[in-house]
Amino acid sequence: MTDFPAASRWRLSVAPMMDWTDRHCRHFHRLLSRHALLYTEMVTTGALIHGDVARHLDFGADEHPVALQLGGSEPADLAHCARLGQRWGYDEINLNCGCPSERVQRGAFGACLMAEPALVADCVRAMVDVVDVPVTVKHRIGIDRDESYAFVRDFVGTVGEAGCRVFIVHARNAWLKGLSPKENREVPPLRYDTVHRLKRDFPQFLFAVNGGITTTGQVEGELQEVDGVMVGREAYHNPWWLASWDRAFFGAEPPLGTREEVETRMVDYMVEQGARAGTPWSSVARHMLGLYNGLPGARRWRQVWSDHRLKGHDPRDVMALAHQPLARAA
Repeated sequence: MTDFPAASRWRLSVAPMMDWTDRHCRHFHRLLSRHALLYTEMVTTGALIHGDVARHLDFGADEHPVALQLGGSEPADLAHCARLGQRWGYDEINLNCGCPSERVQRGAFGACLMAEPALVADCVRAMVDVVDVPVTVKHRIGIDRDESYAFVRDFVGTVGEAGCRVFIVHARNAWLKGLSPKENREVPPLRYDTVHRLKRDFPQFLFAVNGGITTTGQVEGELQEVDGVMVGREAYHNPWWLASWDRAFFGAEPPLGTREEVETRMVDYMVEQGARAGTPWSSVARHMLGLYNGLPGARRWRQVWSDHRLKGHDPRDVMALAHQPLARAA
């Protein structure tokens, strides 16, 4: 809907999800869709400044387009980490202003930053000044029980003036006290109309909506109102849905045609990762456990790939074992 360079990049994306969207998960998702935008887990500025940069930022060339999500609230630290992200080859730097967890709040970033739009603007400006890739912000539509449109409108206006042109909006408030992160994804009501209104009021910016979207019909409906859709847990738990995205939303053929082809490629990847980095196959396989959801034998297949007693086995042998009940069911 927006005349924006590479606007289709944000047309459909998989959300950043802690403990889930690591590089192995992104490799899996890329076997299902060539064009969906993929995000890292949130990486804190402290982890990059004081920790192992390669461990946090290394990714495969096949993952593009891929965005780095940062957590932090110090402009200088974020600028340093954004520069690192660009140097490592990420296509976008995203600032987390949406996570409501108390642990994140103690670090003075995430959703609580929405109460300080001027600080967020300073953070964005510091990053925009040092990188050439887009700097984007992922945020909620409000915090706690304040559901006034003016709050999120003013937040977007202030941050937009600092150079952010892409906003990924989780269409719920974040309640900073009294709810767990899981409850914060379910209890505050979804208000997609607020995101639609932001798009109408700020046509110069690009908006992608996130939260509670689980069907192709919902994606199609939202794309009539905003520029993009971000899908979270449904993409993780029902990954074969991604295999329909390239044809439905990008006018392209999917990378692979069957679940079996995807699984075989994942097993090849497990073997390669084990030989190159000593990565146990279980660290990779956990991300594909939803691949056969809804098919006969899927439960048994998941049980085999989740069986830690098989850790020492060659993943090719595990795949053969996992398919025995599927073959009988067929």
